[in-house]
Amino acid sequence: MKSLKKQRRIQIIALAGVALILSTVLIGYAMRDGINFFRSPSEVIAAPPSPTEVFRIGGLVETGTLQRGQGETVRFSVTDGGASIPVEYTGVLPDLFEENQGMVGLGRYDGAIFTATEILAKHDESYMPKEVVDALKEQGVYQEPSDG
Repeated sequence: MKSLKKQRRIQIIALAGVALILSTVLIGYAMRDGINFFRSPSEVIAAPPSPTEVFRIGGLVETGTLQRGQGETVRFSVTDGGASIPVEYTGVLPDLFEENQGMVGLGRYDGAIFTATEILAKHDESYMPKEVVDALKEQGVYQEPSDG
């Protein structure tokens, strides 16, 4: 009788372990496309990602580079002070998107142009994403926002 209880416990523990491993694998599989790494323009130039990798790029919209094309296509460059990457985006830009302001874009880089599928801009006068601030500070071009 004792060995039957012991055997049943071992089976339950083994089944729970298999269920835990299976659920971990399924969660990882489901999240594989949801994890997007952040890179500054300098990091993209130094170590270009593969053309199929989706990632976030952030920095300041370079002054004088904002061009509105046919329809909703917009071209501009994003910079962190050390490097500049041309960006192409088709869609409606956020209301607060403008030159010399912080932005983060999600998309792919083909070696020449970053094709964005989503553009995020600051949501008030002083906010800038932490990753963008860190990248700008690393290049020595970050300026504290003025309260005015």
